Amino acid sequence: MSHSLPSLNRRSLLGAGLACALPATIVHAQNPNWPSKGRTVKFIVPFVPGGTSDIVGRTVAHELTRIFGTTVMVENKAGGGGVPAMLDVARSPADGYTLIQAHVGSMAVNPFIYSNPGYDVNKDFVPVTLFVKVPSLFVTHPSVPAKSLKELIEYSKQNPTMLNYASAGNASAGHLAIEYLKLTTGLKATHIPYRGTGPALNDLLAGRIHLFSAGTPALAKHIKKGSLRGIATGTKQRLPSLPDMPTVAESGYPGFESVQWYGMLAPAGTPPEVVQRLQEACVTALKSPDVVARFKEEDAVAGGETPAQFAAFIQAEQNRWKDIVAKAGIRAD
Repeated sequence: MSHSLPSLNRRSLLGAGLACALPATIVHAQNPNWPSKGRTVKFIVPFVPGGTSDIVGRTVAHELTRIFGTTVMVENKAGGGGVPAMLDVARSPADGYTLIQAHVGSMAVNPFIYSNPGYDVNKDFVPVTLFVKVPSLFVTHPSVPAKSLKELIEYSKQNPTMLNYASAGNASAGHLAIEYLKLTTGLKATHIPYRGTGPALNDLLAGRIHLFSAGTPALAKHIKKGSLRGIATGTKQRLPSLPDMPTVAESGYPGFESVQWYGMLAPAGTPPEVVQRLQEACVTALKSPDVVARFKEEDAVAGGETPAQFAAFIQAEQNRWKDIVAKAGIRAD
């Protein structure tokens, strides 16, 4: 794949052509002091506060504020599967002051469940970089009479209408992970979508929900306390922080892998030098001691890829999830 910035629409291609035709001094003069001191950079997280996406977004934004010397403000704009937030950012000025957090659902699933959201994820945004991959954990309430994935699958088949599972919303990472698990294993469970990880987790802890999947930041502490039972992790290897929790693959389903991932996008047409500066600043942020320690604690794998590499990653994820979405019959709310 080419290592040029992977923005595909006519507006950005025209801008790139003009940039090539102008002297370098004029191109850089378009944004000589980006970001301007005192001007806030708005970073939209299309989910409610408190979940994995919010934690990741705020962790990186805090470091970017320090690096740039100007506020990178996280704004939570939840609802509609992330579509309203994505649409707002797609329509925002392409000047680097409005950005959005990318997510497996918004980038690799929504394109296949929304016929006309008003934007095209592959044309109306420029990938900046991947932040992190977060392990997907599968947990049950302790009242569920199954202590392993195999026991859970067998119990669900014997009681096909008994189990339910919660998600943070339609096409959320947890929804995708459990539907993928159902397709792979034959697990039987009914989906109950919530408006965010927090409300779903509250009902899970109260025993009103049987099964749930989310990232380590939301679930690891509850597994360690015993208030939730860790059934399996979607990673290829066991996690250092939860060494007794087997993977789905080693539980009898080789090749299974499900992780959550988050990154940064800018509106298409954002000047290449601004995208480059954002990507470089994100790499610095991801290498800061505080971020390294936080991600290590949660068994998360930091990113930092170039825009072209992130674009290729998104394309691969779209190719993978398109088939799963079709087979699972995932639909928009």
